[in-house]
Amino acid sequence: MTYHTTRRGFLKTVSAASLATAGGLHFTQAQAAPAEFVMKYANNLAMTHPMNIRAAEMAKAISEQTKGRVEIQVYPNNQLGGDTDMLAQVRSGAIDFFTLSSLTLGTLVPATQISGMGFAFKSYDQVWAALDGDLGAYMRQQVVAGSTLFAFEKIWDNGYRQITNNTRPIKTPDDLKGMKLRVPPSPLWTSMFKALGVSPTSINFAEVYSALQTSIVQGQENPLAIIYTSKLYEVQKYCSMTNHMWDGFWFLGNKKSFERLPKDLQDIVTANVNAAGMKQRDDVRKLNESLIGDLKAKGIQVNEADHEAFHVKLQQARFYDEWHKKFGDQAWNILEKYSGKLA
Repeated sequence: MTYHTTRRGFLKTVSAASLATAGGLHFTQAQAAPAEFVMKYANNLAMTHPMNIRAAEMAKAISEQTKGRVEIQVYPNNQLGGDTDMLAQVRSGAIDFFTLSSLTLGTLVPATQISGMGFAFKSYDQVWAALDGDLGAYMRQQVVAGSTLFAFEKIWDNGYRQITNNTRPIKTPDDLKGMKLRVPPSPLWTSMFKALGVSPTSINFAEVYSALQTSIVQGQENPLAIIYTSKLYEVQKYCSMTNHMWDGFWFLGNKKSFERLPKDLQDIVTANVNAAGMKQRDDVRKLNESLIGDLKAKGIQVNEADHEAFHVKLQQARFYDEWHKKFGDQAWNILEKYSGKLA
């Protein structure tokens, strides 16, 4: 099946494939015996997001290549709980796999927040050099050492994050002063937006739409693909292209759960997870690039922000100095190997 990289293509693909079921997206070989290993993969994104398009493709390939021995059940759109709930479940083994932003993962493994450092990566070339190189290797080591989890080699893309709100266009840090903005549960996110003059409020993604609808918060920040597929344009007026941080999803697994699989099956699952992640990266980049016009058509006012003004504001607030101390010289030096000097 060919997967298209526009929003309309994704919707058409999902509809044609009839992927949605109340209990998740399940793929097994036709007329095969029940799978020997049934594993749950959960995430917080809409069924139409590239993550779940590629996850469906991945699950089908794993079933076929293992001759029906492994069934991956995909549970999108917070079906199994919010981020913190699902993180607890994958730690305990109730969920086998879970994709989570590295910054939210930082509530458990603090070092993983480093890839989301504000205004660190100027381009995707820098992002993938770092995450497929020494920075990604360092972060995966910290996950394994600090929890019951492990992370597959290829991080999936979430994209550069933008700010939406109901109050005004955001062009410089002064436009953010005093704004009540939803941020994911993450110390780095909270710290960065406080340094920019925001009143940050940590809310799990499952509750973001209602929080915006009822004005518990004025705005939020996310990549365009999430803003669109989660229909946040229905409850927001402005979208400011701040590119304030790049964000990715680590495809996490429970160590003990994964070790139940024989080595040959582990290899098949690993190869397909990583391959799907590489395809999803390209999907997300192209989809994010295509969505500005779609958001404008939905009534959202889109504007460019002064990126350098935000970077300078963080320098003046000694934000980078603070986090250099928290991460330590080893991690910080690896980050700056790819980003260049930040402070």
